Amino acid sequence: MTTFSELGISDAYIKGLKELNIVEPTQIQKAVIPMLLNTKTDLIGLAQTGTGKTAAFGLPMLNTIDPTIPKVQGLIIAPTRELVQQIKKQLFKFTKYIDEKIFVEGVYGGEKIERQIKNLRRPTHIVVGTPGRLLDLIERKAVYIDQVRTLILDEADEMLSMGFKEDLNKILTYNTTERKTWLFSATMRADIKEIVKTYMSADVARIQVNKDSLVNENISHHFINTEIKDKLTVITYLLKRRKKERGVIFCRSKAGTKALAKQLLDAGFAVGALEGDMKQIERDKVMRAFKKERIQFLVSTDVFARGIDVNNLTFVLHHQMPDQLVYYTHRSGRTARGGKKGQSIALIIPGEMQKILDAQKKLGITFKHMPM
Repeated sequence: MTTFSELGISDAYIKGLKELNIVEPTQIQKAVIPMLLNTKTDLIGLAQTGTGKTAAFGLPMLNTIDPTIPKVQGLIIAPTRELVQQIKKQLFKFTKYIDEKIFVEGVYGGEKIERQIKNLRRPTHIVVGTPGRLLDLIERKAVYIDQVRTLILDEADEMLSMGFKEDLNKILTYNTTERKTWLFSATMRADIKEIVKTYMSADVARIQVNKDSLVNENISHHFINTEIKDKLTVITYLLKRRKKERGVIFCRSKAGTKALAKQLLDAGFAVGALEGDMKQIERDKVMRAFKKERIQFLVSTDVFARGIDVNNLTFVLHHQMPDQLVYYTHRSGRTARGGKKGQSIALIIPGEMQKILDAQKKLGITFKHMPM
């Protein structure tokens, strides 16, 4: 078994990792950490969600920071508020036992910009932010990124899917110093290749784990044949059989999410909902309750799929298959995180079997029929 010490991580960081229950390096961590610690290189890391990318890029970035210089030296750009908060929290915990404090600040929409401007006046070494809010702060001269030596684009494919291409281009041109750029993505789309060509060195290093798998190989995939009128009965039956387990149920619409969450609450389950009409303060409250296990099951729309990073989720349930296959990858990636195993279960009504066949073909996975 390879250890973090063998990868070059110091004891102080390893102590912080242990508190997060991160003991054995994942494939992406084994491949990326020694390279980023020992060579100054641009990097493309291709890996599925849930494979431990935050530690893979976060530990080497922390290693580049000089705590005695009170300037922003590291920048991490991520697609959603939830992911920004998650990365910031993990970096904070990684640094718990190091001698000199490294200060990390998170910036994102949904919170008063004045408060974030005030926070950025404190010494800050690393900024983690969503593209829109980050660009706004740069243009207001509330944050300076001219001294950034390491810039990370996390979940690059998702940022481009969400329409952040122009914002990213502007941010990348604001920082023109001799920086290293590390890009992490699940897929290598044409517009990502464009970013690589424009902003990264010609001899950029490439690391890809699970090369033949577009979906985490620790996830087993299942489908249940049902009718629309029977879906609630099927879900209730599945949840009752999983009294000690935790999972996420995905719906395609905000209205569907609200309705299903209410039906399950009325049936006596400890359920919370995440959907776009909720205020940010309400969404944060639900996520806190879910992480602290006061809520057993979460009902969510696709928008929040990537921000749900909760340990020990054993299953994901698809009330309907998503319209786009990329969302199937994001949804199912909530389970089987950190090397654990998990199940992805889709409810299929008559006429939808083609969606399962398409997913098998395009994602290189096999679905098993789950009889009721």
